[in-house]
Amino acid sequence: MTSSRFDLRGKVAIVTGGNGGIGLGMARGLADAGADIAVVGRNESKSAAAVADLRQRGVKAIAVATDVTDKAAVAAMIDRVAKELGRIDVLVNNAGMSIRKPPHELELDEWNKVIDTNLTSAFVCSKLAYPALKASGNGKVINIGSMMSIFGASFATAYAASKGGIVQYTRACANAWAPDNIQVNAILPGWIDTDLTRGARQQVSGLHERVLARTPAGRWGDIDDFAGIAVFLASPASNFVTGTAIPVDGGFSVMA
Repeated sequence: MTSSRFDLRGKVAIVTGGNGGIGLGMARGLADAGADIAVVGRNESKSAAAVADLRQRGVKAIAVATDVTDKAAVAAMIDRVAKELGRIDVLVNNAGMSIRKPPHELELDEWNKVIDTNLTSAFVCSKLAYPALKASGNGKVINIGSMMSIFGASFATAYAASKGGIVQYTRACANAWAPDNIQVNAILPGWIDTDLTRGARQQVSGLHERVLARTPAGRWGDIDDFAGIAVFLASPASNFVTGTAIPVDGGFSVMA
């Protein structure tokens, strides 16, 4: 039986980019703890499959096709979730992308696309969800950063800038919204086996071997490794935790 500290029954969570990868891993964890889920993503077939997966776990789940960089689209999404699922308690800002080029080769439109998708979308979604999160009485925002929030990589120019920004944005929101009993935290994934990193392994020679050599756990992460941290940060168990950036990386960030 779920401990009351980790019980999310009666709660509603929005997970952007929740139709695959780390987002789906977190959505599954939240659903297993009892939360109803709104999966937000642009790929409608992937979102439908994710919703079917989540519903099998005994919760309500809906898919909302949304461009999270578009303020009007996000406002419509927030309104629909509140109407169909009744409330909003948790927002997971997970939508993300990368364009792998060194800074001198990156074009301005490419920079803007990555920053808008990874960082600006978190601002737009959080700003527009804020009234509902405040009304819930104990709102939670979980922003997804990266190892690139800590480290730099020649091929991750805009991505690293966006993920560094996520950490500072998380801290600012944590301070601003503490009086409203909204906790805001970030997760910093290490090297996780997803479609995004499979592309990186194809484009960056030797990446797979270097990751394994540096990761004390001796493996790439799995999306289900994010279920527990998602439940913790979404639940009353984390009510005195805010403004943090927690690595989930198999020890990658502490390896000398």
